[in-house]
Amino acid sequence: MAPKPSSADGRTRSSVQIFIVVGLCLFFYILGAWQRSGFGKGDSIAMEITKSGSDCNIVSNLNFETHHGGEAETNDSESQLKIFEPCDAQYTDYTPCQDQRRAMTFPRNNMIYRERHCPAEEEKLHCLIPAPKGYVTPFPWPKSRDYVPFANAPYKSLTVEKAVQNWIQYEGNVFRFPGGGTQFPQGADKYIDQLAAVIPIKNGTVRTALDTGCGVASWGAYLLSRNVLAMSFAPRDSHEAQVQFALERGVPAVIGVLGTIKLPYPSRAFDMAHCSRCLIPWGGNDGTYLMEVDRVLRPGGYWVLSGPPINWKTNYKSWQRPRDELEEEQRKIEDIAKLLCWEKKFEKGEIAIWQKRVNTDSCPDRQDDSRDIFCKSPVSDDVWYEKMETCVTPYPTVESSDEVAGGELKTFPSRLYDVPPRISSGSVPGISVEAYHEDNNKWKRHVKAYKKINKLIDTGRYRNIMDMNAGLGSFAAALESSKLWVMNVVPTIAEKNTLGAIFERGLIGIYHDWCEAFSTYPRTYDLIHAHGLFSLYKDKCNMEDILLEMDRILRPEGAVIFRDEVDVLVKVKKMIGGMRWDAKMVDHEDGPLVPEKVLIAVKQYWVVGGNNSTSH
Repeated sequence: MAPKPSSADGRTRSSVQIFIVVGLCLFFYILGAWQRSGFGKGDSIAMEITKSGSDCNIVSNLNFETHHGGEAETNDSESQLKIFEPCDAQYTDYTPCQDQRRAMTFPRNNMIYRERHCPAEEEKLHCLIPAPKGYVTPFPWPKSRDYVPFANAPYKSLTVEKAVQNWIQYEGNVFRFPGGGTQFPQGADKYIDQLAAVIPIKNGTVRTALDTGCGVASWGAYLLSRNVLAMSFAPRDSHEAQVQFALERGVPAVIGVLGTIKLPYPSRAFDMAHCSRCLIPWGGNDGTYLMEVDRVLRPGGYWVLSGPPINWKTNYKSWQRPRDELEEEQRKIEDIAKLLCWEKKFEKGEIAIWQKRVNTDSCPDRQDDSRDIFCKSPVSDDVWYEKMETCVTPYPTVESSDEVAGGELKTFPSRLYDVPPRISSGSVPGISVEAYHEDNNKWKRHVKAYKKINKLIDTGRYRNIMDMNAGLGSFAAALESSKLWVMNVVPTIAEKNTLGAIFERGLIGIYHDWCEAFSTYPRTYDLIHAHGLFSLYKDKCNMEDILLEMDRILRPEGAVIFRDEVDVLVKVKKMIGGMRWDAKMVDHEDGPLVPEKVLIAVKQYWVVGGNNSTSH
């Protein structure tokens, strides 16, 4: 006789059924919202399914919190739902820590005024940033690389200022990005072909890149088809909305600047760094900026400089700059590169390429160098708001002259699941090789479950994805696809500093403190993942501030996946009830007895001056 099912078995089956029902209905909801926003109209079959999706009404009658507890224990004053009102229309593109008015109160030397300057607690906005009138869901990739709806970033100054440089063109109700740039008039693809003749881009040796002063990030956009992820950055409004355009195109980018503060990336992170007329004074400040690039460049990595002062003898007249000034500028760059022990591999036209040595032993000039050039403070990736140093970051020690300092990486995609050298060497305390493999397997299971809940995840609907508490990057690895990219954020208060290992996997990410606003424009992420984030920040800062920041950077009709302890998610669910989000809580995929739950939310569509919503 078959054993009688236990009540726990029944609860597990019930949980799985609810999980599937919620997943299907959320899929139809998001798909319908996508179609209502003006895109996806060609999918007539999906439209019919959406129209006939009345079975999903059953979901609204399901009480997903029945066995979660927490809400029934609140008193009357706590049970009042706080409604967050829309901010004024002037804040549609508000970037709290790069606010223009605040920036102008700081010194202009060394770009200090362009650095992060966040509002004080009493200056924070406690309202919802509105989308501009006419806002629509961006085109799917790869069309978004070339076209951005005008309504989403209605700024035409670049079409005039960069008209002859083929950056951007305005055509009717869209912007078109021809792939040109100041230094690549024949297009970014042709320019990258020149680089690829020297740099091993094709075989997966170069996977991560840093583009300083990126403009609208066409270099990074065209590298994506070659399986290279570029982290592009530029200051807020040096040229109006350049980083906003990059993210609207579906290209990784953040607001940032080389000023006085270290870049928010670990040492030995990027395989390649690039500057194309980025207007950074590389020869100035005693070489501090090049020393910072050297810090974040992995041993064996490449630095590309195109534009002034390269080949100044030929170009000084067309650049309308004094010959002796350009000559001195290049001499300083060459001297600093020599100090860093970079090997010059190529110079032709206006392009020069250097390669960082793989270790100190392979640097012949450094053996007899008695100058006091190396950083004296302990080598650390604790760089958040730390001042740049005018010193050379030392290589990790090696045992032989041909060993790559810090560990050799496999070519991509093999390195995605290969054990990162920082893990295999024990450089990340508390994370063993076994724990790394277990983490990968766990997140493969979680992502598989996410895709059952939201079937749009791997369709191209979500292009820009953020993992707010990335751990080892296993969520991003499980999602790896040409249809999307993931910004892996490692909180500055995280127990373990894992960002270096994330880069070693061939993924990109950044350090950030979620008690402050992120360095991006509003509406720049399609899907946000928050695992254990609110447990991490408990008693550190206000949950409301973090949720409002998530709302700011999430696109209308974008989705959020929260994974946390049930008591935390009950509080989150209640708060987002006043934020024009629709939400459902479901059990952990392993059943209702697991205390960790999953909360799925979708931001409603609404624009400035209107109360329109996908739920109405």
